[in-house]
Amino acid sequence: TRVLERYSHTGAIPFTELLRHDRPVVQCLMDVLHDAAKRYVNDPAAAGCLVLEGIHCNDRPAREAASELHAAAEETIRAYIAQYYPHEAVRLTDFISTLMAGLSAKARAGDSLARLQETVRLARLALAPLLPR
Repeated sequence: TRVLERYSHTGAIPFTELLRHDRPVVQCLMDVLHDAAKRYVNDPAAAGCLVLEGIHCNDRPAREAASELHAAAEETIRAYIAQYYPHEAVRLTDFISTLMAGLSAKARAGDSLARLQETVRLARLALAPLLPR
């Protein structure tokens, strides 16, 4: 759990810096996904997201700590989206969370940053029509 605590301060996605109010929502969500992709491939020996991978580990305290961080991240995303699209916040958060889990899994499988970023570009095509602001 100490690793997760340190990670949340040094290696975690800076949601509050990326989910801004002076830019379009779709751009901010893409910034989160691009940042995630970069972080997930940054260390080939530990590819993927420590939190997303940690929610499946056998160590109960570590799993619970990872689950708390994951829930907090999802809530941050949901609350941000809800400010602009309250009726879409849950499903859009589910979509972003699913993308992040997929990006983490693909990074762990050895996919390159370029491939992960292509997935993010495709996500923009899906989100842009839903998020006109």
